[in-house]
Amino acid sequence: MQRNVSRIRGTPPKRNFTHTHHSSCTLTEPLTKTCQLDGVRKIIMTNQKTRNALSLQMMEDLISNITLNQDDPALRCIVLYGEGKVFSAGHNLKELTTNEGTEYHNQVFSTCTRLMLGIMQCPVPVVAVVEGLAAAAGCQLVATCDIAICTENSSFSTPGANFGIFCSTPGIAVCRAVPRKVAAQMLFTGLPLTAHEALQAGLISKIVTRENLDEEVQKVVDAICHKSRSVMELGKKFLYEQLEMDIITAYRDGQEIMVNNLSMVDCQEGIRSFIEKRQPVWTHGFEKCH
Repeated sequence: MQRNVSRIRGTPPKRNFTHTHHSSCTLTEPLTKTCQLDGVRKIIMTNQKTRNALSLQMMEDLISNITLNQDDPALRCIVLYGEGKVFSAGHNLKELTTNEGTEYHNQVFSTCTRLMLGIMQCPVPVVAVVEGLAAAAGCQLVATCDIAICTENSSFSTPGANFGIFCSTPGIAVCRAVPRKVAAQMLFTGLPLTAHEALQAGLISKIVTRENLDEEVQKVVDAICHKSRSVMELGKKFLYEQLEMDIITAYRDGQEIMVNNLSMVDCQEGIRSFIEKRQPVWTHGFEKCH
């Protein structure tokens, strides 16, 4: 369900994010459910039988759900859940035997790369909501999302070496989210981080009790939806670009980004609304001031 863009103003109405399936949720693919309300798209991995394993089909489903109409200004945020006691146990090891062949294995990992880069390149923030275990590529998925909220019983691990396959690709995301020594311990030992250890290391954004999880998710998405989508898109894009730059280049390009941001209609509307002590009325577009 999407609202007319012209009606989207400063503070969106309250949402009720619950772990029961909303009546507007539809089974779009066999392994996921998705629904959209007031600009927030909720994607739920529902394959509890495999502990929400990132099989080839699951990853294709996630890519489809994340990229669907993602340039629509009415889409403001994506929230990713794993149904059951496990957020995601990582790749489906049954797909990684020699019976499947090298070509199939290349397809699995290239699809995983498309998924992770697709989250980073998505124009709106992607929030992971974790209850329970996030392991291997499931941990990679959490590390890749822009924001990650978890419950106190959650844990995070990269145990691939225990089964003879080192978590090389999960390590790419994990090493960019936590200090090197923490990443090395996770990758070389396979031992999990508790929720509090993951928070301390920077793998997740916040820990809450299960009872407060829905309230915290709503608080986060409301804060995101309160802002201009175009400003958020510009900011997210540069956030990831500058992480790969040397500091001199980052400041040079950041300076240009800030000046360009100031020329946007939504930026000047935001400044005026602050001065006039009122809520901003966003266009959510990239129009420039004349």
